[in-house]
Formats: sequence, C-alpha cells, structure tokens
Amino acid sequence: MIEPVADLPSSLEPLLERFREGKVTALARAISVVENERTGFQALLHRVLSAGPRAARVGFTGPPGAGKSSLLAGMAAAYRRQDERVGVVAVDPTSPFSGGALLGDRIRMNDLATDPGIFIRSMATRGSLGGLATTTKEVLDLIDAFGIERVLVETVGVGQTELEITAAADTVVVVLVPESGDGIQAMKAGLMEIADIFVINKADRPGADRLVKEIRQAMHLRAGSALKDVPAHHGVDLSRVVAKRRSRDVALETGTWTIPVLKTVAQTGEGVDGLLDAVSRHREWMAETSELVLRRRARAGTRIRDVVDRELRRVAWKSPSVQAGLEDGLDRIAKGSATPYSVAGAILEGLLGSRASR
Repeated sequence: MIEPVADLPSSLEPLLERFREGKVTALARAISVVENERTGFQALLHRVLSAGPRAARVGFTGPPGAGKSSLLAGMAAAYRRQDERVGVVAVDPTSPFSGGALLGDRIRMNDLATDPGIFIRSMATRGSLGGLATTTKEVLDLIDAFGIERVLVETVGVGQTELEITAAADTVVVVLVPESGDGIQAMKAGLMEIADIFVINKADRPGADRLVKEIRQAMHLRAGSALKDVPAHHGVDLSRVVAKRRSRDVALETGTWTIPVLKTVAQTGEGVDGLLDAVSRHREWMAETSELVLRRRARAGTRIRDVVDRELRRVAWKSPSVQAGLEDGLDRIAKGSATPYSVAGAILEGLLGSRASR
C-alpha cells in the first residue's frame, strides 16, 4: 500500500469516488482541479496514479498547418472502429484576451465529440514553451488512470521547439508537409531529432516524394561517422539505420528501431492505416526491447523533477524570510554592496543550509 503524500481534502472525496466509478464528468472535473492547481490536486493525483501507466500514448508534433489535428482525428476514428476508447489532448495557443484556449483543434475534431468512446480535452498553453501546457503531462496521467486505452496528444504547433512531447508520449510522430522546406536543413532542428515516425501529410501536393527522399538521406547522414558517438533521442540508434535500410520493420535482434517516413492525406484518410501499423509496430518493438519500461522510467524521473521544482518555488516565494531577504538584497544591490548572484546565494543558503553553496 502506497502511503499518501497528504490528506485529500474532504471536498475532493466525492470526486475521487466518481472518478473510480468511471464517470466521465468526474474525469473532466479532476482535470480542471489539476489544471488550476487547486488545493489538494497533488493528493488527488497521488491516489489515482498508484496503479501506474497503462495506456498507449502517441504524441503528434510539427509546424502549424501540417494537418496534425486532421491526422489525429483520423487515427482516433480508426481506433474507435477497433472498439478502443480514445483520449485526446489538444494544446491550443492561449488567447491574449481571455487567457483560455482558442479551441481551434477542438473545432476541427467536432465530428468526434459526440462519440461517447472519445474524450477530448483542449488546453491553453498559458505561456508555457515547448509545445505543451504546464499541466499537460498530469492531464495525460489522469486520462490514463481513468482506464482509456489510447491517449493521443497534439502539441500547439509553434515551430521547432516542441520538445516536451518526448516526456509525455511513448511514440512521437513528427508531421510535416511538402512545403516544410529542405529536409536536410530541417534535420538540424531539435524538432526533427525526436521522431519515432515521420509523416509527410498532404502528400497529394507537389514535392512530397522529394521531401521523403531528403529526410531519409538526412537520417543516413546523421548515421555517419561524424555522429557515431552522439546518442539519439529515446535510445534510437541512428547509426544502425543504413545497415538496416533493407527493412523498415522492427529489428528486434539488434534492438534497433528503423524510423519510417510515411505519406498521408489526412483529409481523405489515405495512409492512416499505414500510420496505425507503424505505431503498432513501434509499440511492439518497445515492449520486446524493454524500451517502453525505460521511457516510462525517464518520464517518471522528469515528473519528479518537475514536482520538486514547482514545490521549491512555492515554498521559497511564500516564505517570509525569503521575502525579507529579497527586499534586503535589493537595497544592497542599489547601494552597490551586492549582486543578484550573491543575494540569490544567500536566499538558497537560508533555505537549504550550507549545501546551497557547494
């Protein structure tokens, strides 16, 4: 029995009971509690997450206009035809006026919203960088704990800095379009280095075959001797891509996942079945090679660091002694007897003792 981290407020006890009974309204309410970091949200998370992760999580990222929402909707519909429940988290840009999500992704997935087997949640970035909202990972955990088999998450689509998806999903799908530009140049960006699967969407447009070829060539270049000692994302060994080029299937005997480059036309559904197959094969590979265990372990480590960082900030800036030290430090900086670094060091030493100066 896992000991609770804190007492659950009595006001959240009925919510926890309804959540465990499988009430969809309770899932939506629990997400709101977590998103707004209301009193007791960590105790609630602790109680519902004790069973550990179970859902298959797929993340979709890529530049704006690549068709991520349409592709995700096609995937969700396909999973529903297989009688699997699907959770969808779409991260939208924050409105500069209301502070909420613009809900563009939710509108594009409107046809799915009436399906009782699909749960859709739109989230506002609220200024968070990295393509996800601050609490996206916790929301994914809640949907997982609710018992939904498939969880699909789409990043905001802000460009080539959306790297947080690697800490939220088991499989990362990078979606591009023929107009995305030169593949070799794009491979220099971090966004292009996190893919487990590449998808060229809107492949009925001119240039799709050229981009597929360029991305494959770029991966082969990355597998060259100049990068032989550089570890790739998620343990994907790109140096083995050339040797395994003869097969785009799972290479279990070497522990290598050969990254596929697929073409789709999400609006018509063309290529969606191939993407489903690639996601399935990737999950099979992760299970056979223990990669899934490693990724979940890394995800848990990231979560622990996030929680520690958040709690340290909360404890620090709510401390009267820290506030007093800050005000005193500002006075000393104005007099030229201190710098921001010396003041910060004094505050940390007061919080953590002599360890802070090591």
